[in-house]
Amino acid sequence: MQETYNIINKDPQIWKFSFYGFFKNLKFFEPFLIIFLMQSGLNLFQIGLLYSVREIMSFVFEIPSGILADNYGKKKELLLCFAFYIFSFTVFFFSTEFWQFSIAMIFFGLGEAFRSGTHKAMIMTYLEEKNWFMHKNFVYGKTRSFSMIGSAFSSILSIVFLFQFEQLKFLFIICVIPYIADMILIASYPASLDVKVRSKFNFKEFFSDSVIHFKRVLKSTEILKTITSSSFFDATFSSIKDYIQPILAILITSSTLVLYFNLDEKQTLKFSLAVIYMIIYIFSAYASRNVYKLNKKRSSARLMGITMNILGFTSLFIAFSVNFNLFLLIALSFFFLYILKNVRRPMFVDVISDIMEKDQRATVLSVENQLTAIFTIVFAPVFGFIADNSSFTVLFMIIAVLAFVMNFIARVPEKR
Repeated sequence: MQETYNIINKDPQIWKFSFYGFFKNLKFFEPFLIIFLMQSGLNLFQIGLLYSVREIMSFVFEIPSGILADNYGKKKELLLCFAFYIFSFTVFFFSTEFWQFSIAMIFFGLGEAFRSGTHKAMIMTYLEEKNWFMHKNFVYGKTRSFSMIGSAFSSILSIVFLFQFEQLKFLFIICVIPYIADMILIASYPASLDVKVRSKFNFKEFFSDSVIHFKRVLKSTEILKTITSSSFFDATFSSIKDYIQPILAILITSSTLVLYFNLDEKQTLKFSLAVIYMIIYIFSAYASRNVYKLNKKRSSARLMGITMNILGFTSLFIAFSVNFNLFLLIALSFFFLYILKNVRRPMFVDVISDIMEKDQRATVLSVENQLTAIFTIVFAPVFGFIADNSSFTVLFMIIAVLAFVMNFIARVPEKR
């Protein structure tokens, strides 16, 4: 087994898959997104609406993008998705009003829709070519760890860029560089990973395929429960993860860090957020790379159920900490949730890849992302409204209840 892992680690295409994730996660703006939008005059409800705009685009185009990838070529679709991302970053750079940010989110959502599921399907195809499919959890953990390393590296570089340019908006335009690098990398993938069934687009066949694939997914209770569990968890995390920024802002600006670093309040906030995110991503990378070891004790399906309950208990702990203004415990709880999210994703890929058909991989993964979009469309503005008009304590108590209920309804079935 270890010998096979060593061979996999030396494989050039596996390294390409890994560096794809590294470049993709060089989103220098990520530690400051809510801070940036709030500084632009938006409240949490409006920010939640922007997240909904992004997810609506993902919802509309998720399944069509999966069908396109499965039938007309995955490399072309990935190249198109990065073109959408680059346009989105450019619009963010010039935006000052809510409607302008909405346009940026529309194209970011398109990029997400055309990317999600497609690259994972290419990895699975390659593993089958090499007879490594049984090691998919190890491989996906490795590639995801590179994504987290990219995020950590992104946080470090963002500090350098911020001290050079000061304004947060410049972080968006700098992101164009690594995304162009990813386009070049994807273009170098072997043609065998395209796995396109048709060379010409036919709308009638495309619509027919969409209906057939969607019905096949809905008929499988195993697939439906698995993607529902994954979608709920990811949507909940996506809707609340950036709330750590205003909470940390309170913690940082009320501490002695400002005096210690001899910086003004804004500089200290930016520096501290970047360092905190860097630490989060480094630990997430380590956890993701080693998650396959957990399968020696528990199946991925069982672990998905356990982690959903952990989300519920952690949310209750955050609610308690917010109620008593225990900001350090809140920060540590968010830190734990980030690691939990990146540990859970390889588990989902391991489970779903065993129960779906080969010709519907990109489609099933797109359905999962579409369901995530539906949850996020609802959660993001509702969570923002609750945070604005009630309290974070109430918000996280509600999230805890939802997590426990969802785990009861959509517990991932184990193999018999």
